[in-house]
Amino acid sequence: MKILVCISSVPDTTTKINFTNNNTEFSTSGVQFIINPNDEFGLTKALQIKESNAGSTVTVMHVGLSNNDPIIRKSLAIGADDAVRINTTANDPIQVANEIAHYIKENPFDLIITGKESIDYNGAVVPHALGELLKIPSVSPCTGLEINEGEALITGVVDGGKEELSAKLPLIVGSQKGLVEESELRIPNMRGIMQARSKPLNVVEAKKSDATQKIINYDKPPQKAACKLIDANNVEELVSLLQNEAKVI
Repeated sequence: MKILVCISSVPDTTTKINFTNNNTEFSTSGVQFIINPNDEFGLTKALQIKESNAGSTVTVMHVGLSNNDPIIRKSLAIGADDAVRINTTANDPIQVANEIAHYIKENPFDLIITGKESIDYNGAVVPHALGELLKIPSVSPCTGLEINEGEALITGVVDGGKEELSAKLPLIVGSQKGLVEESELRIPNMRGIMQARSKPLNVVEAKKSDATQKIINYDKPPQKAACKLIDANNVEELVSLLQNEAKVI
């Protein structure tokens, strides 16, 4: 079985975010980038499937520039067999999906795993766009996946519950926590890091898919108002503030 895991690069959740050029560009200064957590759940699941299906391989794919090679190498150190980087700036999810689809049409896979969404833009577009472009089934978000003789048993997330599905391969799934648990995530060890240095990281030029979105400007959330402390015995002041300022009573 040939498995493809699509990974994206996102700012660490503890990173302080800033913008430049009158809030029209994201500042990468001082930002630490990591593998998108939803993608990492998918990568771990792909490695589990590989280990239980002899002869299977796991390829990771990233749409981006060479500055993201360290996160690709981390994926290889975790256990992926090889990697592909499509050499272009990721401008929007439809452009990314188009680039991935172009590659898959020339290099088919049995199972394609993406994150349900990236944690920076939260678009949740790529897995379903890939399904449409490749004309194969897609299920996202996905919290359960078992493969048995070319058929996938899938647990999908729907409003208010879950759904149990089955589909023939090839198939696209959008991963999130639940597909594997955080305790199952893998940390590169020294042996894996050394092996990753010799694993193939193939760079292919993009098909120059057109961007469909344009960022006009960024806005940070408004600052929280100052907290007012009131003496526990001053009920009248509390009621006055709730009525006249908070306007909740």
